[in-house]
Amino acid sequence: MKRALLIVVLCFSAALDARTQQRSEWRDTYESRVEILALLQSLNAEILAASSATRTLEQWCGDHEMADEPKIVARRVEGVRKEPSAEQLQRLDVRDASEVQYRRVELRCGTRVLSEADNWYVPARLTPEMNAALETTETPFGKAVQPLRPYRRTIAVTMLWTPLPRGWEQERRSRLRFRQRWALELPKEVFQHRAVLYTAEHLPFSEVVETYQAEVLAFRRN
Repeated sequence: MKRALLIVVLCFSAALDARTQQRSEWRDTYESRVEILALLQSLNAEILAASSATRTLEQWCGDHEMADEPKIVARRVEGVRKEPSAEQLQRLDVRDASEVQYRRVELRCGTRVLSEADNWYVPARLTPEMNAALETTETPFGKAVQPLRPYRRTIAVTMLWTPLPRGWEQERRSRLRFRQRWALELPKEVFQHRAVLYTAEHLPFSEVVETYQAEVLAFRRN
């Protein structure tokens, strides 16, 4: 009897997982691609208008019910080191690469990786508490440095993928070929921002490259 009940529970769980996956899956249709385009452009605009990308991602995660607790954590990627370029040193207003610390993280909400971020920052312009949080915890950079009252200056925005071909708005829908019965294959990365962060006193202290992942679209849809 217990074994039969266990089988029923497992079957129900599998069916529920299948329905969940189906509701979060994007079909390769014109309507889906237009919806994805609108979502990506909306998120892109919200991040550009915000002082903190972390807060924007946290709001996005909560609004789309992507995790039981819509909280962004920064999972550090170990064993990676990227030296700052001469242009980056100039933007950060430092003379030598030894003045700059590098940190690479995955910004996660629940099990979803929403962004991968490369961060070059000047530890001397942060407090000891901020440096300790960045080195020993999963606190996102934007949250750790909030006491500096930072603001962002975006210096580059790159759309890494677009769901519709160039000139789609001038084409008849019947000429746009999509595999309507198939799931739409999303790339890993969808757009990227490069920005410099400044203190309230206009002192640069960080440069970030944020590569936003297709998992920002991995939410349940009715």
